[in-house]
Amino acid sequence: MEIPLTFKLVSGAVLLLILIGDLLMVVKRPHVPSLKECGLWVGFYVSLALVFAGVLWALGDAQHAGQFVTGWLMEYSLSIDNLFVFVLIMGAFAVPKRYQQEVLMVGIIIALIARGIFILVGAAVIERFVEVFFLFGAFLLFIAWKQAFSEEDEGDAENGLIKFLKKRINVTEEYHGNKLRVDIDGTRFWTPMFIVFIAIGSTDVMFALDSIPAIFGVTQDAFLVFTANVFALMGLRQLYFLLGGLVDRLVYLHYGIAAILGFIGVKLLLHALHASEWVPFRAHVPEIPIWMSLTFIVLAMVVATVASLMKMRQEPDRVQLGPVADDSADEDSHKHS
Repeated sequence: MEIPLTFKLVSGAVLLLILIGDLLMVVKRPHVPSLKECGLWVGFYVSLALVFAGVLWALGDAQHAGQFVTGWLMEYSLSIDNLFVFVLIMGAFAVPKRYQQEVLMVGIIIALIARGIFILVGAAVIERFVEVFFLFGAFLLFIAWKQAFSEEDEGDAENGLIKFLKKRINVTEEYHGNKLRVDIDGTRFWTPMFIVFIAIGSTDVMFALDSIPAIFGVTQDAFLVFTANVFALMGLRQLYFLLGGLVDRLVYLHYGIAAILGFIGVKLLLHALHASEWVPFRAHVPEIPIWMSLTFIVLAMVVATVASLMKMRQEPDRVQLGPVADDSADEDSHKHS
């Protein structure tokens, strides 16, 4: 059955208001949130996603409810991988703690815009060319292999774009509060905050390229694809402060994400074979049901997390929750504000 237009409009308006409210809180009161505050917000956003799925179910649309939950959990797991890169970028640029919320919020907005664009393009392409699932599936299998076996550091803040900018524009060594540009002795300079935004934005685009083909393997409904992404990104800022130094100790997380991407890649290839009319044996190609996808995603993340926690127990260093940036960065920001 079709999702009612009224439900789409109302839920879209509610999500927009929540995101605007979240943004205003960050802008008006930059601070380092407490663990209690972060936990409450993460719980609120997770509950909100479950309520959304429950309303879909109550409308008599169990199929779309299942697709949403599966897509949301998958995007949430990929967003945690995104969170790991945020931790690396914040540490590499020594972003002052009190401005990390603002940086994360900007990153989330960029991610939503990038994913929204890719969703619209992807939905239009799929509608006209179902064989694109062959490309999506092969791409996800390649990304899964890179996640599992590549030594390349996706979170390297000094990527080509950043190096290019630093060679061609004036950038200060110190932060000047949350300003992007400052005037020093009559010369205009960009601040490190501008470079951080570029680094966050460029990684967001790369993650969108990974996650959008994956979510289309769960559902081709553009509304569910977008809402699953929104709910996965909501609360990501608070989750960053809640987990902090713990994120980079989840040493087996990338294997769990690789397994999920590989599974969805295979599912996309099977779907492409099943849906392509020119395939002579397409009637005999199996389709992976939603419940199997949901079960695999949950198991992959649970196994990766539990294995990481067991590994951590063997480490002598104590792991603490909370943000990982150096406190000295805050002192520098006050001196040069």
